[in-house]
Amino acid sequence: MRNNRSVNRIRNAAAGFVLAVALAGCATTDRTYGAAPEIEIAQLEELPAPGVENLYIIGPQATLQIEVVGAERLSGKYLTDGRGGISFPLVGLIDLNGLAPSEAADKIADVLRGDYLLNPQVRVIPDNMPLPTVSVGGQVEKPGEYAVLGRQSLLRVVNQAGGLAQYAKLDDVLILRSVGGQKYIGAYNIQAIQRGNYADPTVYPNDIVLVGDSPSRRRLDSILQFAPLLSTAAILIDRIGR
Repeated sequence: MRNNRSVNRIRNAAAGFVLAVALAGCATTDRTYGAAPEIEIAQLEELPAPGVENLYIIGPQATLQIEVVGAERLSGKYLTDGRGGISFPLVGLIDLNGLAPSEAADKIADVLRGDYLLNPQVRVIPDNMPLPTVSVGGQVEKPGEYAVLGRQSLLRVVNQAGGLAQYAKLDDVLILRSVGGQKYIGAYNIQAIQRGNYADPTVYPNDIVLVGDSPSRRRLDSILQFAPLLSTAAILIDRIGR
């Protein structure tokens, strides 16, 4: 039953992701995530690290300094529109949303190559580059976006978010990451990491950390709050979990 709930949660939240089963702390938990048709279990011991150039991603309303060597009329500052595109001289609209600066430079060069320039050399430099962040959600005390500089560990990021909330499911903590256009999910047992049984995985900018919810604990606590009114002891039958 617990496994089915985990599969459904991943199917709904991350359809199309490849599950990199970095099963830190899963020795006592059967994680049959491969049952979801959209999920494939990758033969990896840990999540792949993103390239340094991918730590900044171009999005809507971003100011970019674009330099085209030997074509000063094309060079200058450009502001992306609400969808992350720019209106570029000669070629019109170019969609840069979700690209790293180096990838955006390659895309612009490919558009210019041939009809306009023989061998264009392009540089894209973000203006006022924001601090890189990681998104932390689910059962933590203070969900939100948190700045990270360089490498950071899962435990440190969770602590930045105020620590685990009351109903956190300790063996259902996910890290979502994109590397080279491929999306991955790492599943971890944070309690085992806290005990030192497994290494604390590295979290990078643009990662998404999700801490699962434990419905059984929530249901138990809602029942126990009335127990003192009934007797000195509470004998419970969990019919839902049968």
